[in-house]
Amino acid sequence: MTNLKKVGFGICLLGLTVSPWVHGSGLRAGVAKVDITPAPGKYMLGSGTTLATGAHDPLYARVLVLEVDQKRLALITVDLCRVFQAPLMDRLRREVKESSGISFVLMVATHTHSAPIIPINENHPLTGMVAWQEDAVAKIAKATEQAHRQAAEAWLGTGYGVAYIGHNRRKLNPDGTVTMMFRNPTKIPTAPFDPTVAVLRIDTGNRKPLAVLVNYACHPVVVMANLKQYSADFPGVMCNTIEQAFGPQTMAFFLNGGAGDIDTYYTGVPLEEDPVARMEWSGETLGKEAVRVARKIRTEPSPEASLDFSEDWLTFGFRWDVEKYMKAFEESVEPELRPYYLPEIKPEKQVPVTTVLINKEIAFMGMPGEPFIEFQMNWRERSPVADSFFLGFANGFFSYFPTIRAATEGGHGAKNIWARIEPGAGERIVDHCLIRIYEMLGRLTDDPAVPAPAQDDEE
Repeated sequence: MTNLKKVGFGICLLGLTVSPWVHGSGLRAGVAKVDITPAPGKYMLGSGTTLATGAHDPLYARVLVLEVDQKRLALITVDLCRVFQAPLMDRLRREVKESSGISFVLMVATHTHSAPIIPINENHPLTGMVAWQEDAVAKIAKATEQAHRQAAEAWLGTGYGVAYIGHNRRKLNPDGTVTMMFRNPTKIPTAPFDPTVAVLRIDTGNRKPLAVLVNYACHPVVVMANLKQYSADFPGVMCNTIEQAFGPQTMAFFLNGGAGDIDTYYTGVPLEEDPVARMEWSGETLGKEAVRVARKIRTEPSPEASLDFSEDWLTFGFRWDVEKYMKAFEESVEPELRPYYLPEIKPEKQVPVTTVLINKEIAFMGMPGEPFIEFQMNWRERSPVADSFFLGFANGFFSYFPTIRAATEGGHGAKNIWARIEPGAGERIVDHCLIRIYEMLGRLTDDPAVPAPAQDDEE
């Protein structure tokens, strides 16, 4: 394996149960896209109490369906800050199972901060939010059915590049304190940071590109509230750049990675500094590198196509003393926004962890929140599969997953109200997904070996 591939990223996907191997049938794929932009008047993530006045560019849901015989997986990316609440996700799963035989749904948010805030507490939906989400989920279900109907023979290939559009926003000082550097317009090098652009290209049987999936870790926070409009931010520009390069038959997907501590160089750009131009630079820079990589990929059919996927629920504790947490929460969040950001506080949380393996060659691992970049880098180094992708914001949202060390050091997402799951959760999730991949490869089983009999030493 090349060093560049080991720098590649892993994606963890949310599934249902570890599935048996499927051999002897070819892989099929289909794509579809639908506009899910809501009406104006909703708060946007990171915007304070600013309400959207309209849309600068559409918010899309993009659907990729992969099939081997009757095993079918839907990978859905949404231009939202987080995925939909659990009851609506369950509804989507039921609908696509009935209409298209989809046995596994993986939804990944791009995490654009210029999309409506979706409330964190699943049990207390806000008036005005449910109807829009229900409409969006209905559209996505129809798009998934369309992708399934159009599925045809598909060939896969991977490639890797490098792009610098962001930085690690946590600056660790010599005295052990942390300074937050949300903006970095002079592009000062920071660490840890992973510039890898990992690309999965999916072609039809005649090697015409059907889909280009790009995995890259960075917060989409260029325009934010300053534009006062919904926007997919740089991921939308990236997708447009790829689709313009390959033509209308190709759909681009942005899969965010371990972006928990990674911001764009240009974050929250004021109007007088032209946030749209900065957004376009970021998206075009990433998109052009993805195009360069994708054009060099040679896809191949798999003689023994297979799909394996798993969803497991791990139990983690709530990190903070409840009384102290509530005091800090009320000091940090405006009254109008508290219903959106206040989680359901329980001593323990059930957190979904997802793993996918395609053709025994391409692994996805995902976390339901904002993992720090070191988890992505660690997954790549340790995965037994050369092409391993890492997804954040996948099939749920439990805010930040800092490393244990970062949790002791502090900074945004490491030691404040936004990091609400116990330290060590991210490390456990990576370990769990590694075990699942080894099981899917058949290298970890429930069949213990019989110890070899002891032999006498030769005289």
